[in-house]
Amino acid sequence: LIKARKDAAGDQTSKSVTCYADTLLNLEIQDDQNDEKRKLNEKELVTACSEFLDGGIETTATVMQWIMANLVKYPNIQAKLVDEIREVVGAEAQHVGEEDLAKMPYLKAVVLEGLRRHPPGHFVLPHSVSQDVELGGYLVPKAAFINFSVAEINWDPKVWEDPMEFKPERFLSDKGSGSPAEFDITGSREIKMLTFGAGRRICPGYGLAIHHLEYFVANLVWKFEWTAAEGHEVDLTEKQEFTIMMKHPLQARISPRHSS
Repeated sequence: LIKARKDAAGDQTSKSVTCYADTLLNLEIQDDQNDEKRKLNEKELVTACSEFLDGGIETTATVMQWIMANLVKYPNIQAKLVDEIREVVGAEAQHVGEEDLAKMPYLKAVVLEGLRRHPPGHFVLPHSVSQDVELGGYLVPKAAFINFSVAEINWDPKVWEDPMEFKPERFLSDKGSGSPAEFDITGSREIKMLTFGAGRRICPGYGLAIHHLEYFVANLVWKFEWTAAEGHEVDLTEKQEFTIMMKHPLQARISPRHSS
């Protein structure tokens, strides 16, 4: 891919659009050995692109599979989501537009609950302590690595009622009144879930990830009815890979909801 983008950059007749790899090819960084600036070498380019693809695509795709698995497992939630979409776009609409998403509080609640119940990573990227610090009566020495258990925070029974249950209503005011409850996904006011991290090093793509999840989940549910494939009940057992995957991938039967 990187070599192809290099070749395309030298082709004046190429009509390809600028992509992430192109910005890296043009990037100049400070050389560690001297004060001069230099371009990224091929190893650095591969690493940067891999981080972008893994962190920005696989995580979102993983959460989407978990959300769809829960919508298959709990058809009442799927039906309620379809009802909300119908109210917003109308029964004859063929797809859900980006402009419609903000009018769907239950959709947002479903996505947030998916992110809470099934964080794609159970730990954030580790951080290093810059100086000795005392925390809760314990000395954390300089250069020590620290991390947080995302899953333990997301599933804290002191914060979430029935934390292991999939309940989108917890993100609606008055437990399902239909209006969205105010929730700070960034953790700037208080931390109730840590799926994207928090603070200055929060995932920079969290807004895009949520937007993509809302858009794709809405259209997948609006266009198709999702039911468990015969002989394949939904199993929410986890498996650790690059992300926290379904140990037994979703097997579903999809049927068109609308005639073309």
